[in-house]
Amino acid sequence: MKGENFLFGRYKFIEAIKTALEGYPPRDERCKSANWIGVHKALMAIKDVEGMLRSLDPQYYDILMKYIYRGLSTGNRTTCDQCLKIHEKLTEKAGFGCILRSLADTVNTV
Repeated sequence: MKGENFLFGRYKFIEAIKTALEGYPPRDERCKSANWIGVHKALMAIKDVEGMLRSLDPQYYDILMKYIYRGLSTGNRTTCDQCLKIHEKLTEKAGFGCILRSLADTVNTV
C-alpha cells in the first residue's frame, strides 16, 4: 500500500482503507500480506463505521467484506469483535448479496 505510513501517521484510516481497496487484487502474496496488515490496522482504528461506509464507493463493498472475513478468520477476539461490528453495518448497507459474492469469489482472495 503506497503511502500507507503517511496515511496512518495522519490518522486517515478511511483513506488508508480506500487505498487498499483501490489496489485490489494484490499482485502477489507479499502485496496481499502488506495490504492485509494495512487494512487490519485501519479497520481496528475505525470508530464511525457508518461514516466509513458512506465514504466508500459501493463498488468496494464486496472487497471490504473479504477483508472482514479474513479478520474473522484470525480468531483474535478484538479483531473479531470489530469485524463483526463492521460486518453488521456493511450487510445493512450492501445487502446479503455482498456476503455471497465475497464468499463465492475464490480466485481473488485477500
